Amino acid sequence: MTTRNTKKPLGVLTFFVVASGLALYFTFAAVQGDYGLFRRAEIEQKTRKLTAELTKTNAEIKQMENLTRRLSDRYLDLDLLDEQARRILGVIRPDEIVIR
Repeated sequence: MTTRNTKKPLGVLTFFVVASGLALYFTFAAVQGDYGLFRRAEIEQKTRKLTAELTKTNAEIKQMENLTRRLSDRYLDLDLLDEQARRILGVIRPDEIVIR
């Protein structure tokens, strides 16, 4: 008569269940965790958006610096001064006709 040991298959089954659970956990963490693939994609997208916004802001700053320089005491652009007076104050010359 031979007796079979039932502990061995139960131990192997437990090992594979635990190993599979750990593999699934680490796979999930690698994809959706704080440092996972989805988070990395979000960070890259945000980086591209902020870089574009920085470029736009730098262009606006350069334009404002140019306009400020052109209105300074050392460099007075009469055309820009005329344009600003017309736009802000609504000034027109006597020989002009306004069409609305």
